[in-house]
Amino acid sequence: MLAYTNRFLALSNRVRALHDKYQQEENRLVIFRQIKNLKYRIKLIQRMQTYGVASLLLSLISMFFIFIHYQAIAKFIFAVSLLTFSISIFVSLLEIRLSTKAIELELSDMEGLEDPSVMEYLKKRFERDDK
Repeated sequence: MLAYTNRFLALSNRVRALHDKYQQEENRLVIFRQIKNLKYRIKLIQRMQTYGVASLLLSLISMFFIFIHYQAIAKFIFAVSLLTFSISIFVSLLEIRLSTKAIELELSDMEGLEDPSVMEYLKKRFERDDK
């Protein structure tokens, strides 16, 4: 939960900084795309936090039912807790993938920083080894 909150705060600060930059610059297209990406990522983080908190609350409720000896109910609630935690982790994975795209977008105006694919890397390495 702390990691999710830290990501949210970092993105919020980045959006504010980009908004200020957007209002001052003439080339606004890249900044606009960055802000759009960040807004979507913030929504994903809010969902991650919601599912994470739900998972923790369901785990606590499950422990309560274990305490009062209602094992069947406790098992069901814990299963739902695991499901909500899995959803939170999956949404986190989506957000991480988007953060990579955001970095690519930010660096899009710089020539020569393209990330070659693994196949291109291997091809160049084999060409070097053949020589």
